[in-house]
Amino acid sequence: MRPVKVGICGLGTVGGGTFNVLKRNAAEIARRAGRDIEVEQIAARHLNPACELGDTPVTEDVFALVDNPEIDIIVELIGGYGVARDVVMRAIANGKHVVTANKALIAVHGNEIFKAASEKGVMVAFEASVAGGIPIIKALREGLAANRINWVAGIINGTGNFILTEMRDKGRAFEDVLAEAQALGYAEADPAFDVEGIDAAHKLTILASIAFGIPLQFDKAYTEGITRLTTDDVNYAEALGYRIKHLGVARRTETGVELRVHPTLIPEDRLIANVNGVMNAVMVHGDAVGPTLYYGAGAGAEPTASAVVADIIDVVRTLTTDPNNRVPHLAFQANSLSDLPVLPVEQIETAYYLRLHAQDRPGVLAKVATILSERGINIESIVQMEAEEQDGLVPMILLTHEVIEQQMNDAIAAIEALEDIAGPVIRIRVEQLN
Repeated sequence: MRPVKVGICGLGTVGGGTFNVLKRNAAEIARRAGRDIEVEQIAARHLNPACELGDTPVTEDVFALVDNPEIDIIVELIGGYGVARDVVMRAIANGKHVVTANKALIAVHGNEIFKAASEKGVMVAFEASVAGGIPIIKALREGLAANRINWVAGIINGTGNFILTEMRDKGRAFEDVLAEAQALGYAEADPAFDVEGIDAAHKLTILASIAFGIPLQFDKAYTEGITRLTTDDVNYAEALGYRIKHLGVARRTETGVELRVHPTLIPEDRLIANVNGVMNAVMVHGDAVGPTLYYGAGAGAEPTASAVVADIIDVVRTLTTDPNNRVPHLAFQANSLSDLPVLPVEQIETAYYLRLHAQDRPGVLAKVATILSERGINIESIVQMEAEEQDGLVPMILLTHEVIEQQMNDAIAAIEALEDIAGPVIRIRVEQLN
């Protein structure tokens, strides 16, 4: 049987890892796929010293590779929205299957891409776009297909998790750890995608679409970064029995879908609260199976290549199947996607951690409690710290029960308006994940 020919676009970290895994494990991969898989051509501006390419042809013209009639599967590992989108759409137009690790491309242009792929009868596989080597997309699309998914929650950006772990374990400031993350290559020179939650929101958008059978809607995802977190917050959370994680949460409710990325307090006895360093983890709660946890390396050359090559094998296995009988791109048949709306963040319901600084005077706490009570917000616990030496202000920590976010917004505005309160109220959402 003729080998399946693959063209790799991009020979960076993931592209190089993919080439090496395909070469090193060629015999094992062929046993799993039922056919040999060969790299026919590579498109790259720069060679990767980690790869011994041998006689594999290399071109700088990525569209020449996409138009190569010998290639059956295009592996897009360029990244970004621009050229990558053009490559994928042209590959589909040429009747070629596509494998990509590009979460931004799928989150923003996936609806268009999947529609074109369905019309041409080709597959677009994207397991590596979320959580690197963790097969979470396959788990949602196939392993949990019997379930009505209630919620998904994940630590899906290793850079942010590394920063928060260092802040907790070593008491280091955010800026200091970020600089180290950049030096180690965990964070880019412009780290906004990681620390502001944009990268995680791309991934969460994909997970939510597969979990709930809704179109991809990245523009409606709420994102909040970790740049305002201090070691005080990390330490206070620890003292209260919680860990702070930069969490992506997608939850189905009666009125719509919550789609949000933000710092979150999680009880320290939850497994996901103990995922540290650059590792990723995703929890999924299904009505039949209950809670499940998926843990592993969320980035890196070969962990991500593991998912890319698994997608290539899946494509090869289904090359001869009826396109209408393949696993749908977003787990649900395209004509059965739900119109369940994504809720604005003001309508979500969760518990809260509040940190505020008050003048050391009698009655201040009573005023704060009254404001919360008048808005239907119940206090779970209050901790009052020692007055700070430099300004005499007293830090107060409050944990609340679950409440609609708009009510909390109103309460925070009223608390900040009190003359006895100095500076802004720090708010971190709390998820029990039980």
